[in-house]
Amino acid sequence: MEITINGEKRADFASPLTVAELLEQLGINPKSIVVERNLEIVAKNRMNETTVRDGDAIEIIRLVGGG
Repeated sequence: MEITINGEKRADFASPLTVAELLEQLGINPKSIVVERNLEIVAKNRMNETTVRDGDAIEIIRLVGGG
């Protein structure tokens, strides 16, 4: 399956795959990021049920705290 993550095409993922599984494979903690799939934000409580499909565009945005 080929997907685009933050503008980079990647083809090293098996299908089917959820957003939560994708984050786990990438080693990313879902608590510290926001995920957008095909220009729509994926709610944190829906990451386990939202499927990533061939051709999807995923943007992973890291939240940074500071003052």
